[in-house]
Amino acid sequence: MPQNQWLEELNEQQRRAATHGDGPLLVIAGAGTGKTKTLACRVAYLMAQGVAAERILLLTFTRRAAAEMISRARNLSDRPDAASVWGGTFHAMANRILRIYHSAVGLPDDFTIMDQSDGADLMNVLRTDMGFGKGDRRFPRKETLVKIYSRTIAAQEGLRDVVKRFYPWCADDTDGIAELFEAFVDRKRKHGLLDYDDLLLFWNVLCDVSPAADTVADRFDHVLVDEYQDTNALQSDILWHLRKRNKNLCVVGDDAQSIYSFRAATVRNILDFPDQYDDTTVVKLEQNYRSRKPILEASNAVMAEASERYTKELWSNLEGEQKPLLIHCVDEQGQCNEVCSRILKHLEEGIPLMKQAVLFRTGHHSDMLEVELAKRNIPFHKFGGLKFIESSHIKDVLALLRVLENPRDEISWFRILLMLNGIGSATARNIVDSLLAEPSDSEHAVGRNSTVEEATESASHLALKRLANSPPQVPASARDAFDKLRDLLLTCSGIGQNTDSGSHDAPIDAPPISQQIELIREFYEPLLERRFDNAAMRTRDLEQLEHIGTGYRSRRSFISDLTLDPPASTSDLAGPPFLEEDYLILSTIHSAKGCEWDAVHILHCADGMIPSDMAVGDDEGIEEERRLLYVAMTRAKDHLYAYFPLRYYHRPNSSSDAHSYAQLSRFISKDVLPTFEQRTIEIPQTHDDPVKIKASVESVDNYLKTLWRN
Repeated sequence: MPQNQWLEELNEQQRRAATHGDGPLLVIAGAGTGKTKTLACRVAYLMAQGVAAERILLLTFTRRAAAEMISRARNLSDRPDAASVWGGTFHAMANRILRIYHSAVGLPDDFTIMDQSDGADLMNVLRTDMGFGKGDRRFPRKETLVKIYSRTIAAQEGLRDVVKRFYPWCADDTDGIAELFEAFVDRKRKHGLLDYDDLLLFWNVLCDVSPAADTVADRFDHVLVDEYQDTNALQSDILWHLRKRNKNLCVVGDDAQSIYSFRAATVRNILDFPDQYDDTTVVKLEQNYRSRKPILEASNAVMAEASERYTKELWSNLEGEQKPLLIHCVDEQGQCNEVCSRILKHLEEGIPLMKQAVLFRTGHHSDMLEVELAKRNIPFHKFGGLKFIESSHIKDVLALLRVLENPRDEISWFRILLMLNGIGSATARNIVDSLLAEPSDSEHAVGRNSTVEEATESASHLALKRLANSPPQVPASARDAFDKLRDLLLTCSGIGQNTDSGSHDAPIDAPPISQQIELIREFYEPLLERRFDNAAMRTRDLEQLEHIGTGYRSRRSFISDLTLDPPASTSDLAGPPFLEEDYLILSTIHSAKGCEWDAVHILHCADGMIPSDMAVGDDEGIEEERRLLYVAMTRAKDHLYAYFPLRYYHRPNSSSDAHSYAQLSRFISKDVLPTFEQRTIEIPQTHDDPVKIKASVESVDNYLKTLWRN
């Protein structure tokens, strides 16, 4: 498409952002204002100005977003090299760059990446080995420890400050936590493991103080970042060091949609960007292409009371007479009844269920509604649950692949061995210790007689060579299964037996990655049937994994991509197949960011719910809760409903009648209320015959008189 044509299709603000020259650029993109289109056009414009595609770095928060922007830019620019743009998530790009410059930061070239649950498992192993939690008082669990560790790294704050502010119940254990974290880092380094935080940490070091820092900085002429309001302090530092040679940095985001502080994201990055980068050009995208005017007026009113923000007013050419409805309900059951009634009404008017959504602050806020939807035969899908890579059967298969790629991966070895009947924790520990022990004198001699590359590879795959030539002793009950595991690993690693020599020393060609997954699946299926009830559904996941593997030439890239950007769906813990073609969307507000629906229903607009009572301890928490409500409201295109139950029962699932009265969310203040139309849903009243009522009262009075007289 000719450049002048697609530039003319942009509005004035979008065109100003897309055609910006050199220097720092901050694009404040309100909800529904076309930021994806604007970023794609900027990439296309840079290439049209002669910037080589491979010298453009586009950082997004999903691989899909990067792929969409690059695809759009390619269609606009007609440049055959447009696919060479570096695009992806921060973690994916960190992995790609560290694979190239690993030696500059002291990393082995075969490092493998742990996901969050793998990190928690390793933390738990160390927690047990070091004796924490065995005393007469509670020590933080592995999940809490990983969260503390990650926040400390991502926010670049001291451990004591993080614990004091976010995990005060762990304050007495800070010294023990610090000791455990040191052991955690040492163990990862020893076994060539990196977690998500390490990827960013090493990328920052690479760009800052490593011998390759200038080379990495010179690699890109322009860096573009999407969803900048969701970055953390460490990511901000990476960008600063990456742009030390020039300040061609374009960041796009919306401070009003900064809602991920629980991941250590900080709104300060976008608010302080002009102070950090001198001569920053600020462009605001304010024309909304999603919502009707009354919805935007209410959304603007909510954000107008924010304590600190970039002033902007979303506007739209989409007319609308109906204001958003604020519906007062007697209690939670009344809320559920009203939501269901309005959903069915819209369905009859021609709005499919899939174009309607119910949003809520926290996952359990929809529990009562889900029961009511089931009663009324309204199918729904709830966003959340396990991700593909977090499901047990996928993690089992990945553990086998990770051991093949990095035989020093202690946690993967444990997971594999504990799958086998007859092998318990103690036996698994003995096997792992024997496979990962320090090299013997004879094994050291092999290294001394080899080149550096050969010695490094030999040390890395020493565990598999030991498995081939001197397998560890296992209980008789596990011998058959262990032998099958051994044959599988040796075949897939290319250390299979050489038929001429009868030795395992001579390598053979390793099969392609898709065939490796097929061999692993054949080995694993009998274990799958023994370990899980819904084995057939999980087998289909493994077949899908095998299909995905056909698109990869290396095991390393397959593991990295699946770990850093996994598919969202999984059959783990899934129910019967979902046969409905149309279904309602239930979602937390966090999961709904970036989505849009014709009709949106926001539950529990009461103080203590929005804002959450867990977030009102400081001003920052309250302001983020305000932004959450704003994000929920701006998902709506045509119809917006906010529900306020007046009464909450303290134990809604018991027979107790104890309850309290709620207050309307503080974010729907007296200045915001006029942007809503208010409705009150009353309890249906019965209209009995007044004569009968009078007679009943008189009979009771007469009965009481007889009691007083007797």
